[in-house]
Amino acid sequence: MKECEIFSSLKVPCTSNIVVRLDGRNFSQLSRKLEFEKPYDIEFVEILSETSYNLFKEFNPRFIYIFSDEINMLLKDVPFGGRVEKIDSVMASFLSGAFTREIMAKNKYYKILKKNTPVSFDSRVIPLSNKGIIAYFQGRQMEAWRNCLNGYSYWTLRKKHSKTEAMEILHKKKSRQLHDLLFSEGINLAMMPTWQKRGIGLYKKKIQVEGLNPLSQEKVKSERKKITIDWELPRFDENFFLEKSLLE
Repeated sequence: MKECEIFSSLKVPCTSNIVVRLDGRNFSQLSRKLEFEKPYDIEFVEILSETSYNLFKEFNPRFIYIFSDEINMLLKDVPFGGRVEKIDSVMASFLSGAFTREIMAKNKYYKILKKNTPVSFDSRVIPLSNKGIIAYFQGRQMEAWRNCLNGYSYWTLRKKHSKTEAMEILHKKKSRQLHDLLFSEGINLAMMPTWQKRGIGLYKKKIQVEGLNPLSQEKVKSERKKITIDWELPRFDENFFLEKSLLE
């Protein structure tokens, strides 16, 4: 019945860069059940960052970018012979398992998660050119900024208004108007943590390590590459991707 597996031979374009985007399924419901702080819960973000670190160690990508419940992974070597079904299914299942392990380790969440639907992620494969990589991550970072602005606006209004009232107040408001609304409540987004506005990145960074030469018994320094979780990302541009050696 191999002929019935109609998508099993579908492969990524051999000349493209590949991003795998993974999104949490029904994470808005999950956040309510676990009573995460709004609009951002630092413990959730730390769990998602640690999960992404495990993903990085397993698949050795060039770059991972995180915001909200979304993880974007720029692959270095395309696994599984480029088979799209395999990439999507393995990445989503690995991430779901890794996230579940990390969050279940928190005792305060264990009983709630045990009684509810298992955590899951979906996955999609996105082929890109080198220029497309920069534009893609700039677009995702702009989405992170919109999430930040809209999230603070909505949850600030919810302190005084119902869900319906908050949505009506926000309807068709432009970003300048949202800034004014927040400023009137004493909130200046320029003072908020960088990771909330621009997301979090994982990449390998060169570091110097000190060792001992076994022959001469002298101390020597050498370079190693270490996975870095960057909570202070700049606005993405070509220089960022060149400086971090994220383009081929």
